[in-house]
Amino acid sequence: MNEATPKFVIAIDGPAGAGKSTIASRLAKSLGYINLESGAMYRALGLKAIEAGVPVSDGPALLALAQRSTIALEPTPEGNRVLLDQRDVSARIREHDVTDAASKVSTHPEVRAWMVSKQREMGAQGGVIMEGRDIGTVVFPQAEIKIFLDADSRVREGRRVAQVNAQDDPERAEKVKQDLRERDRRDSTRTVAPLQAAADAIHIDSSGLTIEEVIARAEQIVAEKLKQHSL
Repeated sequence: MNEATPKFVIAIDGPAGAGKSTIASRLAKSLGYINLESGAMYRALGLKAIEAGVPVSDGPALLALAQRSTIALEPTPEGNRVLLDQRDVSARIREHDVTDAASKVSTHPEVRAWMVSKQREMGAQGGVIMEGRDIGTVVFPQAEIKIFLDADSRVREGRRVAQVNAQDDPERAEKVKQDLRERDRRDSTRTVAPLQAAADAIHIDSSGLTIEEVIARAEQIVAEKLKQHSL
């Protein structure tokens, strides 16, 4: 993408297990954009809460913790490195306890307001892809391109089970599925910025699609927007 090409903000929202992180990462590489993972930022704060012994139910304490933290995303050819207070926590934040903590941390209005402010700063110059649950509705409501990526709940559960290699462990697999259902419930019913598609978002159902097919569809959406912009 050359310097004359517009640098859009692309928002990708959807439930857990729909494939947002994979699609955002691949699409960012394809377009030469920066992939800003909102979920990774909440995961980093969730990890710090665990390490600091701060209850994930205490919004004011979590906000104070966030305000004295440095969370950065550093793009690499393999994907983002997530830095928490200059420490690489990229692998640690993908573990189950941090995933659960992040989902609870994200329900607090004061924490979300702080995160949104940081995310807007990071995406102010455009040329970014952000994925999450409220990017197109709250963080970047004026994003030039909004995609709502969804999939059947059973498909998403199966993907998450495979992601953590729990296919041969029925008890663990069922726990993973239950956790995903609970996360869906929290995300869709929270008072502040619940999971929902922006009115002008383009829906992609990835249930029966390969990653390559979803990428192709997303690239087509971007190409059509670029074409409109050049008219």
